[in-house]
Parts: sequence; structure tokens; C-alpha cells
Amino acid sequence: MRTTIRQQLIEALSDAEGEFLSGQALAEIIGCSRTAIWKHIEELRKDGFVLEAVRNKGYRIVSTPEEMTENDILYGLETERFGRNIHYYESLGSTQKAAHQLAHDGAPEGTLVIAEEQTSGRGRLGREWHSLSGKGIWMSLIVKPDLPPQKAPQFTLISAVAVARAVEEITGITPEIKWPNDVLIRGKKVVGILTELQAESDKISSLIIGIGMNANHGQEDFPEHVAHTATSLFIEKGEKISRAALIQCFLKYFERYYSIYISDGFKPIRLLWESYAISIGKRIRATTVSGVITGRAIGITDEGVLKIEDDEGIIHHIYSADIQQT
Repeated sequence: MRTTIRQQLIEALSDAEGEFLSGQALAEIIGCSRTAIWKHIEELRKDGFVLEAVRNKGYRIVSTPEEMTENDILYGLETERFGRNIHYYESLGSTQKAAHQLAHDGAPEGTLVIAEEQTSGRGRLGREWHSLSGKGIWMSLIVKPDLPPQKAPQFTLISAVAVARAVEEITGITPEIKWPNDVLIRGKKVVGILTELQAESDKISSLIIGIGMNANHGQEDFPEHVAHTATSLFIEKGEKISRAALIQCFLKYFERYYSIYISDGFKPIRLLWESYAISIGKRIRATTVSGVITGRAIGITDEGVLKIEDDEGIIHHIYSADIQQT
């Protein structure tokens, strides 16, 4: 992936942590002319960045745009791979669909598709996902692990832990995870995760991890049919949050946990996941395609499969189900 001059400029100014960098220093870091640096500084200003320029000192970023942009996400991003290649849209039918096509066309691992608005957003089991413009985070991440297809469900759980950790860091609120793909606050849904697979018979080609976060919604922003089950970080925190900062934080933790998973296996992730899990140790009802199983949730396997012990002491392994506490 070729990094653009603009991306390198944002990274260099970010790494300077508020100190001035001269046009000559920036030109040497990036490998371009001082004229090119000036041109891209002006373009950043047009995008809403406030940059201070002082003679004989250089440039520094004073503030980033209030509205979320591709550059706003890149500025301060702490990852090596994930989120470094961004496809940003004002409006898009579905970030999942766009990411599938990009992955099919050879987009690199870590590519992020993000939209201010989705007109055909969807969640698990084909359900509609309400994707209001300017309020939430609607994104899909392309991941290309060298693993067999049966490992794919684990990435929903890795993503959930990364989301929970990011929400906790940005808001100070500790969320809960509902197996397999929901993040809740006070029992209400704030984040949904959808992992889809592109694979050969014995190897994952790409995973498309779709994430929808209710960030700055007011209660009036939710459709009537989900108003009693959904919440947002704004509602829970009482103040608006930086969507770009939350995305950066998620990407940071996803890259960290992905690295742990590849080097040490799923067990460390499983322990993290269970620390946030809302249902472990509680009595639940799992509605599967073959029937309903009621019992106590006792944990998940190293494959990410939910374990339920029924009233006869039989342990059931649940691969896909809708879960409710009883």
C-alpha cells in the first residue's frame, strides 16, 4: 500500500505532539518538496484542520475537524496496519458490501471502509441496522488471517473485546458483551458486530468485520421499534464523544488482541471476553434453528462456542442462537 503525502504529513505532525516542524524538516521526512508540503498544508486547512504557522519554526496542528473525516481518523492513529488504508464515504448502501468488493479486488489487510450514513445497513441474520448520518460509527474492517475457516467466529469475539475496551477507555463506562456479537450498557444495545467470511475450502481469504456503534444519538434518534432496547454513548455519558478517537482506540486494541491471538492462541482473548460477558453464570434461553435450550451459561470454548448446562446437567454447545436471560 502506498502512503500518500497527506497521510505522511498528518502522521509526522501527530508524532511531533504539538511541537513545530519546519517545512524543510517535513519535506525531508516525507521525501518531497517544500512546495508540496505547503500545498498539502493548505488542503488540510480546507478540510477543517487548524494549523499554526510560525516563521522560522514551521507548522503544528492546533485542532482537528469537528466532523469526522479520513484525515481526522489518521491523525493520532497508533496502529501499524489497521486503519492505515481508509475508504471514506458520506453515504453508502452498506460498508459490508463495499468491503467485500474491496477484499475481492485485493485490498490489503487492515483496510477500513467507513460511511457517515448507510442507506441499507444490516446486522446479524439480515436484520436492518438503522445508520443515521453523523451520529454513529458505521464501518467494516478487512482482516486476512492465515487460518482455516472454522476459526472465523473467534474474530467476532476478538472484535467485541476490542470494542468494549475502547468504549471503556474513551467514556469511562464499562460495557458488557452479550454472546455472540452485541455490546451493551445497562442492558441496552450500543454496538453490534457482524463478521462475514470469504474463504477457500481450507483457508480464510478475508474476514469482513462490520461494526455499528451508536455514538452521539439522542433518544429521539432511534426508531420506535428499537427505542426501548437501544442506547448510545452520548445518552450514557451525558456528553458527545469523538467518533474519530473511538475508532482509533478500537483499531489500537483490535491490532493488539489480534497479535496476541496469533502468537498465543485464543485462550487469553477468551479470558478477556468472559470478563465482560453479561450472561456467564446466569440462566439463559438460547433460541436456535433446531429449538430452544434453557440453562446456565458456563462459558465459551476455545473456538468461541457458547456452553450451556441444562437442568439435567447436560452441557450443550451453541454455535448460533438468539440469547435472552430468564
